[in-house]
Amino acid sequence: MARKYAVGAAQYLEQMRNRHFFLLDSLLLAVIPFIALWLRTDDGFAKGPYIVSLTVLALVGLPVWLGAFVWCGLYTRNWQYASIAELATVLKALLLGTVLNALLLFFVLYPLGWAPDSFPRSIPFLTGLLALVAIGGTRYSVRYMDRWQRQREFTQASHQHVVVIGAGDSGAMIVREMQRNPQLGLNPVVFLDDDPRKHHTYILGVPVAGGRAALKTVVRDYHVREAIIAMPTAPGKTIREIAALCAEQNLVVKTVPGMFELLDGSVTVNKLREVDIDDLLRREPVAIDTAAVTQMLRGKRVLITGAGGSIGGELCRQIARGAPSQMILLGHGENSIFYQSNELRAAFPAVKFEAVIADVRDAPRMRAVMARFQPDLVFHAAAHKHVSLMETNVEDAVTNNVLGTRVTMDVALECGVNTFVMISSDKAVNPVSVMGATKRVAELYVHARALETGKRYLAVRFGNVLGSRGSVVPLFKQQIAQGGPVQVTHPDVRRFFMTIPEAVQLVLQAATLGKGGEIFALDMGEPVRIVDLAQDLIRLSGLQVGRDIDIEYTGLRPGEKLYEELFVPGETYERTAREKIFVARNGARPGTDEYARLYAAIEELVARAQAGEAQAVREQIARIVPEFQTMPARI
Repeated sequence: MARKYAVGAAQYLEQMRNRHFFLLDSLLLAVIPFIALWLRTDDGFAKGPYIVSLTVLALVGLPVWLGAFVWCGLYTRNWQYASIAELATVLKALLLGTVLNALLLFFVLYPLGWAPDSFPRSIPFLTGLLALVAIGGTRYSVRYMDRWQRQREFTQASHQHVVVIGAGDSGAMIVREMQRNPQLGLNPVVFLDDDPRKHHTYILGVPVAGGRAALKTVVRDYHVREAIIAMPTAPGKTIREIAALCAEQNLVVKTVPGMFELLDGSVTVNKLREVDIDDLLRREPVAIDTAAVTQMLRGKRVLITGAGGSIGGELCRQIARGAPSQMILLGHGENSIFYQSNELRAAFPAVKFEAVIADVRDAPRMRAVMARFQPDLVFHAAAHKHVSLMETNVEDAVTNNVLGTRVTMDVALECGVNTFVMISSDKAVNPVSVMGATKRVAELYVHARALETGKRYLAVRFGNVLGSRGSVVPLFKQQIAQGGPVQVTHPDVRRFFMTIPEAVQLVLQAATLGKGGEIFALDMGEPVRIVDLAQDLIRLSGLQVGRDIDIEYTGLRPGEKLYEELFVPGETYERTAREKIFVARNGARPGTDEYARLYAAIEELVARAQAGEAQAVREQIARIVPEFQTMPARI
């Protein structure tokens, strides 16, 4: 019966609004001065002079109190979510009311004779203390009953016990969200944090049991089944170590998003995501000079080819933040351009966007587009990039990657474009694949035209871009979801990795640093074994290698090599003013008499590709790029 009345009281308090508090405050503040006098004198309120003075003080002081409360915003708060800020508002309002009522007594009632000299001068201050108890109590009873009701629902539901690793702001935010939302089915029972100052303390009622070394103990003692890593700024090595410890205990592992998502308020338990390779490969981001990039882009007309792709799309988003006057989104796939342009228009209403469907190989069409829009900068991201697919489609690899680059650059020159940035690949270095070789041919063309014309035309080499279409991580996830096996070509295959934002930042920074003819590359640290990524992803999916998911080695595919390189032999490279960015300045520098031979060789290459002569295409590529290892054409 008592519980029933308590539930009813909780529901009644939750329905109280500020107008109800206004009426309740009026009643309380009319009565409290009498209680204050009684406490001060025991029987003083029965004396005639005192009761008259007190009545005058209560009647005159009541609008003063209410005016102070209104002025301080006490009736604009939602007390169901009361916190320190609301407590500060209550204190400010009561302090102001107390001071005003004391002034009223000392400078109005005493001088006018409405209060005898014997009337206690402490009454306004005692009234303020009692009002603090009454006003604060009524407000925070709403907060208390709300928490009581939620805790009651929480204890009645069935919940998964969760350990939160990281007892900082992010961890506290996650715990608070789980406590406030019992429907999520998650019960935070314990924190772990490597900071010894937090050990044996409580945060939001949840104990901090120790550091990560205590994981095995808390899993046993608290019956934990899930772990949330609340360390959004931790380095990749730390995340990897903690995730491995959780996997040993057969815990489901999740992690919170990065700090930028915390700052914009988007982190909730509903948005927890499974740990993926992006988390494990996090490193210090490329430090780009945002001021220089913004200065380069502000008020300019920018054309992006391949704007519907994963790299092109991110390029569009980051360029739009630089406030260009117009962006021309050019691509061959109408659906991707349609969705990309709609998304950008909604996100950046101040920028004018033009969606253009065109093929970069179509010179008349590209000439018409650039003549119409007159871009100041061109970012050329359109290309075929899938290595194995291009091995059996060599003709299209050449026409898209080589001819497309030549057409786009030549038209840009005709239209007076001063800055042209081509997206290349680390597979262009000592290429064994058709895709890499065509990218190298395109680099040579950009390099030669830049030196010949003096324009700021340059190339940027990428490593493997995590999250881009067709990259290895989505493929591994799909294979894991299907029950395996996860297919890796060779146990020793290593690749450089970078995120999509890093890749795009490199492109934009290169555009500000380049003078013309350079090739830029990102310092991506040590290359990573693909099999290590596969094993990590299997474990972080709550599975075990060999028991739940097998790894199968399929052998190197045509055009694939064990490791990639960043620079061609003979290129001298150095760090730029941006520590994480390298620049090569003299790779394959043609002499004046070599321009014609290079252009003629490329013309021959394109002609062979357009004629469908696959083997002749390979042989011609090898003449232009001697390090390319030709293989027989495959049908």
